[in-house]
Amino acid sequence: MNVFKQMYKSMYSPRDIAIYRFQGIGKTILYVFLLTLLSVLPTFYHFSIAIMNGIQAAEEIIREEMPDFTIKNGILETESNLPVTIERNGFSITVDPTGSVSGKDLADTGNAFGLLKDEFALSAGGNFQTYPYSMIDATEVGKQDFVDFFASMDGAAYIILPIAFIFIYLISSAMKFIEISVLAMMGLILKNIGGRRLNYGHLWRMAAYSVTISTVFFTIMEAIKTPVPNGFLINWLVSAIVLYLAINETPAPKKA
Repeated sequence: MNVFKQMYKSMYSPRDIAIYRFQGIGKTILYVFLLTLLSVLPTFYHFSIAIMNGIQAAEEIIREEMPDFTIKNGILETESNLPVTIERNGFSITVDPTGSVSGKDLADTGNAFGLLKDEFALSAGGNFQTYPYSMIDATEVGKQDFVDFFASMDGAAYIILPIAFIFIYLISSAMKFIEISVLAMMGLILKNIGGRRLNYGHLWRMAAYSVTISTVFFTIMEAIKTPVPNGFLINWLVSAIVLYLAINETPAPKKA
């Protein structure tokens, strides 16, 4: 049975999940990688769109609307010395030499780029990063340098985005393997409750398929950008229930 058919059956059939405990570990690992790939596609799509739109908006805003500024010795300086926020097409740029705006404030606003007192801040597609000005080799950087930088980023994005995708995919894969391993450990308790004789290897394989429903559900929610309240708890509860149902589909030991 191919992995796509297994994915379909894992959506509704604990009996089939129970059968998969006998298959090779290599095929199960392949399935986990495929499931993870599916789950990161919406996240990366939104991230890519946000980055591309952000680069274009940032270049236009910096060139046309942003006040003159200088980053000197790791500190931002402007003529007015007041915070300024400019918004365009769902993307905002904040210039704050006072320190009153933090990176966390920008993360809460959605897609945004910030030139803060002593650091850059970027929020895009649900991801947030800050970078201190000390990373810049030059002792002084001005407005025109940023205009030139964002203009060059249009072409560089096609190199940066694939690297970002690989990074996101590898991190997500590691997290998925950890999730499955923890769920399999929970399975050791569940199999005792159900009175079944299963080893950890069997439970790990079954756990890999038991996370399918929750993974597909949250992938769809991410694709339509719909937050799920208590998503962490729902994910674990659904996966544990599916695993328990699959455990109960395995033969019970015969009574002496």
